[in-house]
Amino acid sequence: MLLSYRSLLYVVVLTLLSGCGGNSQEVPQSSSPFPIPTQVNGAWYSPSSGTTWQWQLSGELNTQYTVDVYDVDLFDVSKAQISELQDKGIRVICYFSAGSYEAWRDDASQFPASALGDTLDGWEDERWLDIREQSILAIMETRIALASEKGCDAVEPDNVDGYTNQTGFNLSHEDQLAFNLALSTAAHSHGLGIGLKNDLDQVMELEPYFDFAVNEQCFEYNECNALQPFTENNKAVFNAEYHSGWLNDANARATLCDQASTMGLSTLILPLTLADSFRFSCSQ
Repeated sequence: MLLSYRSLLYVVVLTLLSGCGGNSQEVPQSSSPFPIPTQVNGAWYSPSSGTTWQWQLSGELNTQYTVDVYDVDLFDVSKAQISELQDKGIRVICYFSAGSYEAWRDDASQFPASALGDTLDGWEDERWLDIREQSILAIMETRIALASEKGCDAVEPDNVDGYTNQTGFNLSHEDQLAFNLALSTAAHSHGLGIGLKNDLDQVMELEPYFDFAVNEQCFEYNECNALQPFTENNKAVFNAEYHSGWLNDANARATLCDQASTMGLSTLILPLTLADSFRFSCSQ
């Protein structure tokens, strides 16, 4: 049974009022049957700062990179591919969109029409979701269970910052905190690590409940300092940049990589499609 949003918001408010300090911070208990962890830390995967990675979400998966972690699409990757990577000592993070509807996904028919909002800017085949609807959280918990079944080490739920976008719904800061905390709880209940994707405005509140961060374009938009709560707690920040200036200018790329190293960020320069067409790594 899923935690009602009123109860979950109550948990969030109590948590924030009590302070979100170190990694041993205890989470206030709820009478709800939805599993709320008693501690932030657990046995799930939590990569440390400086962990090397590869991120590929489209095209035939290239498993030949020598890195610590692969971040791959939950639906497109097979259990055999995950095992192949893990047999090489590589951890696997599985990506899915938690805040948007994608019509081509296997579970697309489960989304109620009432929860489908505006089209994502730049992504005409995706629509924002009303994360306040109980059914959406249930679908995402099922996706997290699928990640566990496939053998993923962690999950990367995307589009968890709808409250800062034009979604077609009146989502609040508190709505987003509640939803993101519920995702963390669900992942940890399955023994999976979980990464906070973008959502820079809520890093201070949510860092204690997430095991790493995945970020796009923080250097391009001068936002990387917002991710310091992760690196200060020795949690990996996996950063991808897409600007052509870093792709085409070796000197600019070297400067970027120096900055990334100083800040403890694991930075890649990748194509926006996240296919395997090119890859520049600041670490490996």
